[in-house]
Amino acid sequence: MAKPEQDCDWVWVRAPSEADTTVPHWPSELESDSEAERPLKVVFLQPAKYWTDAAPIGNGRLGAMVWGGVTTEKLQLNHDTLWTGEPGNYTNSSAPTVLSKVRKLVDNGQFSQATAAAFDLSGEHSAVYQPLGDLDLDFTELGDSYTSYRRELDLNTACVTVSYNIGAVQYRRQHFSSKPHQAIITKVSANKSGSVSFAVSLTSQLHHTISINSSNQIILEGTCPSSNDTPAGIKFSAILGLQVSNGTVKSSDGKTLKISNADSVVLLLTAASSFAGPFVRPMNSTVDPQSVAQSTFDKMKGLSYSDIYQYHLDDYKNLFQRVTLQLGDAANADTASESTADRIKSYKDDEDQSLVELLFHYGRYLLISSSRPGTQVSNLQGIWNKDTEPAWDAAPHLNINLQMNYWPALPCDLSECQEPLFDFISSLSVNGSKTAKVNYEANGWVAHQVTDIWAKTSPDRGDPVWALWPMGGAWLCTHLWEHYSYTLDKGFLEKTAYPLLEGCASYLLDWLIPGSNGYLETNPSTSPEHAFIAPDGKNASVNYSTTMDMAIIREIFFSVVSAAEILEKSESDLVNKIKTALPNLPPYKIARDGTLMEWAIDFQDPEIHHRHVSHLFGLFPGHTITPEKTPDLCKAVANSLYKRGDEGPGWSTVWKMALWARLRSSEHAYTMVKHLFDLVDPAHESDYEGGLYSNLFTAHPPFQIDANFGFTAGIAEILVQSTEQELHLLPALPRDKWPNGCVKGLKARGRVTVNICWKKGQLHEALVWCDNDQNNLERLRYGKQVAPLTLVGGKLYRFDADLNCLKNWPLRK
Repeated sequence: MAKPEQDCDWVWVRAPSEADTTVPHWPSELESDSEAERPLKVVFLQPAKYWTDAAPIGNGRLGAMVWGGVTTEKLQLNHDTLWTGEPGNYTNSSAPTVLSKVRKLVDNGQFSQATAAAFDLSGEHSAVYQPLGDLDLDFTELGDSYTSYRRELDLNTACVTVSYNIGAVQYRRQHFSSKPHQAIITKVSANKSGSVSFAVSLTSQLHHTISINSSNQIILEGTCPSSNDTPAGIKFSAILGLQVSNGTVKSSDGKTLKISNADSVVLLLTAASSFAGPFVRPMNSTVDPQSVAQSTFDKMKGLSYSDIYQYHLDDYKNLFQRVTLQLGDAANADTASESTADRIKSYKDDEDQSLVELLFHYGRYLLISSSRPGTQVSNLQGIWNKDTEPAWDAAPHLNINLQMNYWPALPCDLSECQEPLFDFISSLSVNGSKTAKVNYEANGWVAHQVTDIWAKTSPDRGDPVWALWPMGGAWLCTHLWEHYSYTLDKGFLEKTAYPLLEGCASYLLDWLIPGSNGYLETNPSTSPEHAFIAPDGKNASVNYSTTMDMAIIREIFFSVVSAAEILEKSESDLVNKIKTALPNLPPYKIARDGTLMEWAIDFQDPEIHHRHVSHLFGLFPGHTITPEKTPDLCKAVANSLYKRGDEGPGWSTVWKMALWARLRSSEHAYTMVKHLFDLVDPAHESDYEGGLYSNLFTAHPPFQIDANFGFTAGIAEILVQSTEQELHLLPALPRDKWPNGCVKGLKARGRVTVNICWKKGQLHEALVWCDNDQNNLERLRYGKQVAPLTLVGGKLYRFDADLNCLKNWPLRK
């Protein structure tokens, strides 16, 4: 086939998204043989010793961690709806009195006293995410002397493969979690007939029973703890069945199945719970989890392993293949001789950029595996958790963590994976309207810092420095407008986004009160998890009008005004109130040391290297600070980042990476990329700050999944940035580190898709298209070059290094 003009050596490889069914069919001069699928594997050369050595699989609802043992294999199981507790009362009738007291103390400049008084505004702890159980395979009769061990998670197939030799026999296990069939599938095989023998069992840390039915299915039934730690909460069931080729199956104890002398065995596991929504108490649920699990299992009758695998592959690749990334030449690290852990160890010396590719795609893999339409939101650990008392309860935290989980969804063309987030925001709005009315005597709805499956909206219990933060729901609502700005889905804007934004804005208008300085203010106000030194010399956290409060409020108000214009609601009472309030919000301020002020007063900071960079929200993920429009503020942001330093937990590292990318600082953005590549030893994880485990999970430590997602979003931000008017190519490319490469399928605002190729650190060419005429793009930017840009829906545009449009072609269905 002929190659494209100007010797461009890359072609389009992408599956259509549900939101973008118009896919480019190339004109003849752009047609070429498809490039080989780049290997993307997380490799282990020994069985897992720690949980963070295990490999994650998931279908959004049902997840497992594959340990890959030889004499014993463990799949640690999770179901997204297994939580403690039940719906709660997220109101506090005494809050208005306490609120009045706190506000007076703040007005009098008694910030440490206000902080102490604000403890009485706290609520109850969140519910706790629970593990489903373990699927255990016992191969001890085969012996423990093995060679040629390899375990790998293939991101291209969402499948974990374990292989090893015992004597002359090669054993192989394949594991995946099927979305189409809502099941975890394992195939155990050997290259010699009759060699597969093992025992299989299910168990759980929760209150449970085990039985085996006449179909040789192991049935696990259990109950999560209720609010008072008794087993009266959410019920669950798991069913494990077998497809055995030429072997025998028997049980001697009524709990374990023994398979002998088979050629191969396929294990199929389904699970369900009695969870009937965030407003239904477990005791009132009519859902029978065993019946649901059995019905799900029965849908696989008559299907072979190959059938189920192909359904899984088609479903998964439709999402995963939408974006490709190549940094440098062909991948050089997919060898049996090197584990991913060893690659992490050597990264700071060899800077193997194929490892950056792998971690970028790993974030996409984890999002696909932990958040699908109809599931719960991806929590603090996605869906993967081994403990009944996980770190921070594995609860979604709304002061950065849950939001960061969904940062890559839009730029990486996984908008469907955001649907659980929007469902969750809708649930929060129901409980949050009660919290707003009772606690704050306000209209609309509010949510605070920590939530759970029951859509908890009240403050958490504890120190106001983190518990008192009534801006969590507002930050989540920025994702609603972002979704519209990328997809231009007017139906979503009208039916889902705008009603939620209206309620959020109504609350914010009531939360804002006139201040003594002539501006509207939020009081009380905190900057998440960060204290200051009050005038009396004591540490305090409660004051008024923190920078983050105002940055989020501006984003919401601008979003409502923009949405109202599109929906022809610009003359509504709400919009008029917002237009009146906007010019009365306090502006950003620059501190004496040249940094962006975090609080309304230039307080002394007792912890200058604090992990949170909340006051920089307006630059990223917000849009009210930009290099073009507010260069002085950008300089203050940069000074703030210098002052904070590069150290911090994983999620802080990748937030700084995205901030530096927005500042167009390729050097500093890459510094943060490199900073994340530090191998964490699970036995001594408290000695680390940030870093990666051997399975590429990111560390706080301990494990938090948000940095995995934030890293993927940060890489996308380095390569493509957009506003509703401007598309910026390679804004923070580290040219000396990634001199050659290409990215395909990234999304920009306006329903725009972008492919970019660069050589010798410079843009080579870009392909840009959209399937609609609704986008408002006006400019194309690369470095200091700016060119006018008008995209006509249904045409594919090709630009050279000077931003000249070389040609355009029609898109065909």
